[in-house]
Amino acid sequence: MIVRRASPADVPAILRLIVALATYEREPDAVAATEQSLTETLFADDAQVHAFVAEIEGDIAGIAIWFLNYSTWTGRPGIYLEDLFVADEARGTGAGKALFQALAREAQARGCARIDWAVLDWNTSAMDFYRAIGGRAQSGWQPWRLDGPALAKMAQ
Repeated sequence: MIVRRASPADVPAILRLIVALATYEREPDAVAATEQSLTETLFADDAQVHAFVAEIEGDIAGIAIWFLNYSTWTGRPGIYLEDLFVADEARGTGAGKALFQALAREAQARGCARIDWAVLDWNTSAMDFYRAIGGRAQSGWQPWRLDGPALAKMAQ
């Protein structure tokens, strides 16, 4: 297995895994991303979103898509892991842990204070994985979002 930074040639496989993730998360029709939008956001000169891929025997079997955030309390940047996903056939190979290790190395290299992410409340297998690598659930904070018509209205 090889874990590496994604390249533009990986975009079709990344999109395939994003669609598989959406299906796993019971939202198979929710993906609006395209190869073009992924290429533009992941590989622009000023890209704010980054990805690692896990390759097993030449096939991309996992992705970690992330971006920088910031903690005013620590005064340091952090990494927000938007998606970590390993294809069904590659689960149990260590790909998820290897992707997270690459992310942890990236965080340390950038001087980040932490890595944050969210887990669906029914996804106990993901929670078990995160606990096994030392992650811990946060309490007291609720995820909130502004999108769609409400975002457009606020921007007016």
